[in-house]
Amino acid sequence: MKLKMSENSLFAILLRSPWWISMAIVVVITLLSFALLPKPYVAFGVMGGLPFLVIGILAARKQWHTPSPARVTEALTRAGAMSWRDFSALIEQAFLKQGYAVTRLNNPAADFQLVKGGRATLVSCKRWKAATHGIEALRDLVAAKEAQEAQQCSYLSLGPVSDTARRFAKAQGVALVFGVDLARLLLQK
Repeated sequence: MKLKMSENSLFAILLRSPWWISMAIVVVITLLSFALLPKPYVAFGVMGGLPFLVIGILAARKQWHTPSPARVTEALTRAGAMSWRDFSALIEQAFLKQGYAVTRLNNPAADFQLVKGGRATLVSCKRWKAATHGIEALRDLVAAKEAQEAQQCSYLSLGPVSDTARRFAKAQGVALVFGVDLARLLLQK
């Protein structure tokens, strides 16, 4: 079972923040525990920093694998200059490196079907260069997902989708892959 965390919870905010902020909180909690608590209770005070330590480690791990802003810009600029044939081949190779079985689809709503661990994911990326990404393409992708009985679907684009489309994607469980996430996919080694 996958637990969902509110986007505005303290831990969600810390996961998106630089890792050292969580580690600084751990240090402050530890110092305050030693300074303010009686000696027998210091260990309990220090344990209060444990969740922040875990969040700091998770944030550091995530940030360690995140490409620099310059590499993100370079990868997205390069992808924007590619033809569909080159871009689709690059995306196909990226998913193969992640261990997916990749099937190209002749479907206007979805370009690839990925299968890994018995779970099918439909991927739409043909409109990766579009200036605006609205709800229509996402509706078509969700309909294709249901028609093919896939468990998940992803929509790849160079630019972000509209707010309406973002809300629709969240409600329908469509993974939006753009910006840093798309660059990370394109820059896999």
